[in-house]
Amino acid sequence: MSARTRQWQCAQVSLLILVLVAGFVAWMLRGIAHWLVVADPLRPAAAIVVLGGGMPFRAMEAAALYQHGWAPQVWVIRGTAPTAEAALARLGIQVIGEETYNRQVLEQLGVPSEAIRILPEGVQTTVGEVQLIARELRRLGADRVIVVTSKPHTRRVRATWRALSGGTPQAIVRYTTEEPYHPTRWWRQASDALAVSREVFGLLNVWAGFPVRQESQ
Repeated sequence: MSARTRQWQCAQVSLLILVLVAGFVAWMLRGIAHWLVVADPLRPAAAIVVLGGGMPFRAMEAAALYQHGWAPQVWVIRGTAPTAEAALARLGIQVIGEETYNRQVLEQLGVPSEAIRILPEGVQTTVGEVQLIARELRRLGADRVIVVTSKPHTRRVRATWRALSGGTPQAIVRYTTEEPYHPTRWWRQASDALAVSREVFGLLNVWAGFPVRQESQ
């Protein structure tokens, strides 16, 4: 076999490997965005919880679940942004929290005001939200809650809940149906690319035992 023939065969093998790697990467890119999205079977629960962020879509989904009778109450997380709030206060600007808008969305969609409860403790992270909800469920002696969040955030919420509570009480994780998310081409949308990247690293953090403080969602 001549040197030229060997070079040509090596080039063919290298090209084949490159094509296979490119195909695998493309498959991973498409698959990981779908893999992040989970939805647990619905069961009656003590409350439906609107996690912070994703406004107004999470509140809209919670209202739909309430209207279908899955829980008698909707809980709203009170988010905090100390740095921004302090800066606004210095400027004399009144801070209107996201929970206020979520309450308005719920009421607009037919959830009675007496069925809406804004949890009093403000939190900034997914870990803080999970700890707050689980603590409140135990205080009430309740064993199940429905947690509403955005599609790419669902798997991390489920993993965080299981890591911190062991699955007791139970969290049924559901996603918003109307919030935009494009898993088949997520790398073409800045918002989707940011969400997928954040959730992948967030899951790694959960599996590693939370060595890095998580950001709010």
